[in-house]
Amino acid sequence: MRWRFVARRLVMLLASLLVASFVIFGALYLAPGTPLAALSGGQSLPPGSLQVLEQHYHLDESFPAQYWYWLDNALHGNLGVSITLRENVSTLIASRIWTTAGLVLYASLIIVVLGIGLGVVSGLRSGPLDTGVLVVTAVSAAIPAFVAAIALIMVFAVKLGWFPALGNGTSFLDNIRHFTLPAIALAAASLAIVARVTRASVRQEAEREHVQTAVSRGIPARQVIQRHILRNAAIPITTITGITIASLIAVAAVVEVAFSLNGLGAYLVQAAETKDIAVVQGISLLLVTAFVVVNLLADVICAVLDPRLALGDRPR
Repeated sequence: MRWRFVARRLVMLLASLLVASFVIFGALYLAPGTPLAALSGGQSLPPGSLQVLEQHYHLDESFPAQYWYWLDNALHGNLGVSITLRENVSTLIASRIWTTAGLVLYASLIIVVLGIGLGVVSGLRSGPLDTGVLVVTAVSAAIPAFVAAIALIMVFAVKLGWFPALGNGTSFLDNIRHFTLPAIALAAASLAIVARVTRASVRQEAEREHVQTAVSRGIPARQVIQRHILRNAAIPITTITGITIASLIAVAAVVEVAFSLNGLGAYLVQAAETKDIAVVQGISLLLVTAFVVVNLLADVICAVLDPRLALGDRPR
C-alpha cells in the first residue's frame, strides 16, 4: 500500500509540475510588453530581423504549439538561450545551483537541529526554559529574512568581524564561513515556527492517557519519550519541517541578494530586471520542481512513520 501511496504522490507531483510549467510559460504573455520587445532589448529592428526572431523562437506559431516546443525542450534539459549573455540557460543555472542548494541545505540543518531540539526540550520541560523558548521564537518568527540579514551583517560582520558579509568564498571551509550568516538569516523565522509546532505536538502527546498510564506503570522516562511521545509527535513535526524547508527555496532570493551570493535566487531577480525571459522561465521551473519534490519527500516520510496515512486514514 505504501508503494501505491508513493505512486499517487508521484502522479500528483507530475500534474503539479505540468500546471506550474503552463503558468510559468503563460506568464510571459501577461507581463508588460511583448516577447519580441524583450528579445530585441526594446530597440527598433527592421521587419526582416523581427521575422527571423519570430521564426527562431517560434513566436509565429500558436500558443499551444509554443508551449509544447518549450516544454519538450525543457524535458530534454534545453531551457533556451539567455538574451543578455547569449549562453545556454542550463549552463548558467548549473554554475549557480550549488550556491542555492548549499545555502538551503545549511539553513535546513539549522532548522532541524535547533528548531526540533528546542521544541522537544521546551515541550518536555516547563519553567524558565520553556518561557525563554516561547519568547525567542515569537520574536524570531516576526522578523523578515531581509531584516535579519541586515542585523546579522551589522553585528557579526561589521562590528565583531566574526564572519564575512559578502561573497561565496573560495574553499569548502571558506564557503561555510560565508554561508553561516545567510543560513541563519534564512532559517530564523522557519526555525521559530518548527520549534513552536514541535513544542505543541510534544506537549499534546505527553498529556495523553496512554502516556500517563505508561509513566504510572514505572516505565523508564526515556522509553516513554522515545516510544510514546516523540514517535506520535513525529507526524506534525515532519509535516511542518517539510513545508518550512520547501519555503526556503523562495525566500533564498532575498538572502542571496543581501549577502551578494551568486545563487539562483539572486540571478532570478537580475534576470527579471533585464527581462531575460528564458532565464526567468528556467529558474522558476527549477525552483517549483524543487519545492514540489521536497513536499513529496515529506509526505513519504510521514507515510513511513504512520502507515495509516498511506491507506488514506488520518491518525487519531
